[in-house]
Amino acid sequence: MSTMNISLPDSLKSFVDEQVASRGYGTSSEYVRELIRKDQDRQQLRALLLEGGGSPPGAPVDTAYFDALRERVRRRAGG
Repeated sequence: MSTMNISLPDSLKSFVDEQVASRGYGTSSEYVRELIRKDQDRQQLRALLLEGGGSPPGAPVDTAYFDALRERVRRRAGG
């Protein structure tokens, strides 16, 4: 694992320390890693939404579509 040093103003360091203490993180590094992972997830979701928004419209979704979807799920679940 690589290391990275960051500089924070006192107010942000205090905030990070409070989050570590109150939210059960072992270290400030764990807290920062989680923030980075969440940002990665957010960026991935945004890319997927933009991709979907730029794609052509699909078939209309109606009651029959959801009934078929439920049936597929039931078959996979074995019941």
